[in-house]
Amino acid sequence: MPEQSSKHFYLNWAKERIDEMDAALASFEVKASQAQAESKVRADQLVNDLTKQRDEFKATVKKQAEAGEAAWVRTRADLETKWSEFERRVQAYFATAGRQIEQQQATFGDVATAQVKAWREAADKFRDAANKVATDRRVDLDAALKLMKADASEAEARFQKLKQAGSETWSALGAALAESRKAFDSANQAAWDAFKRAAPPS
Repeated sequence: MPEQSSKHFYLNWAKERIDEMDAALASFEVKASQAQAESKVRADQLVNDLTKQRDEFKATVKKQAEAGEAAWVRTRADLETKWSEFERRVQAYFATAGRQIEQQQATFGDVATAQVKAWREAADKFRDAANKVATDRRVDLDAALKLMKADASEAEARFQKLKQAGSETWSALGAALAESRKAFDSANQAAWDAFKRAAPPS
């Protein structure tokens, strides 16, 4: 069971990144379809490049889906590199061609929604796994779940404030997403560590 909890952590981590990639791509695809001639070529190229990066990321995750913790630890470094490159391309787009505040806000809104959804799905998976474990450490599991849900609500509230402000730069919006992503990773890790401590060895 503890090995399973490690796998849950890595799968939640990867799914959250994939959901963000999907949301950013969907936002860019809408913008590309509305673009004029020259900018359409650039927008289409960006969408194609980001799609390729997302697909490579997904393929690596799929290949690792059933792997043990040691394999995930090795693969995560590669996935982090792929994720960073995806983020770098999005940042570069907004630093040059994509300065329109409406596009930044739309992309931020889509990615923020994907992040909050990932938080909630991870909490649901944890709750389901915790409910299958009869343990005297139930209090620890319930506390980890409560914290994960509270952090998700806090992230959602911060995102709503930024959306309402409507004038933030992509750097500020991206920093908020990165901060939330870091909090998600921490809450996800803490929850599954609590599960490992509470679950009997398989």
